[in-house]
Amino acid sequence: MEAVILEDEDQNGIVRVNGRDYMADAKGQLVPVENIKPQDRLEDEIVRKIMGYALDLSAQITRFRGHTMADLGEFDALLEQDYGAKKGGKKGNRTYQDFGGLMKVQVQVADFVDFGPQLQVAKTLIDECLNEWAADSRPEIRALVTRAFQTEKQGQINRSDIFMLLRLDITDERWVKAMEAIRDAMRVTGSKEYIRFYLRDRVTDPWRSVTIDLAKAGA
Repeated sequence: MEAVILEDEDQNGIVRVNGRDYMADAKGQLVPVENIKPQDRLEDEIVRKIMGYALDLSAQITRFRGHTMADLGEFDALLEQDYGAKKGGKKGNRTYQDFGGLMKVQVQVADFVDFGPQLQVAKTLIDECLNEWAADSRPEIRALVTRAFQTEKQGQINRSDIFMLLRLDITDERWVKAMEAIRDAMRVTGSKEYIRFYLRDRVTDPWRSVTIDLAKAGA
């Protein structure tokens, strides 16, 4: 029996076995390179090239974010040490600007909100209102309520529509109590900081964002 000499896979995904080149397919089976269609080889090469750049860029952005948060954190600590006060509002949103007013860095904190059992109480009260109002209730309100309490694929309710309910100006006592129940049901389960960058040529010009988003780059 011929001995199998297996060498490591190279950066092009080619594995050499007994001096012959193979590539692993999606099932993990080794296919001789000469049996692979030229267009499949070309597609493989292009994807590997693009992914190489993408992984490098992702690592750079990760390092950049880390350095940015560290620099801003050190600056915040210095301000607190010198003046005894923290920069930013109650939620932790902060804005930093250059001396000339042409560059701006914003840190925005977004809370992750979940809802407790009080939400079901709110739904019961809202249903009572809608049933009593019957024909007098506007169809758009009914549609909004339906969307708000309809669970998504992940089993989560539609938060944006829940917040829309809170903005409706309805004075019915049960509706008011339902909105109080929704507010009581809100629970902040975590938060995430987002960094945004802005430039302008003159202080009278509007700010334009410095985009670090592949979907919006160059737009």
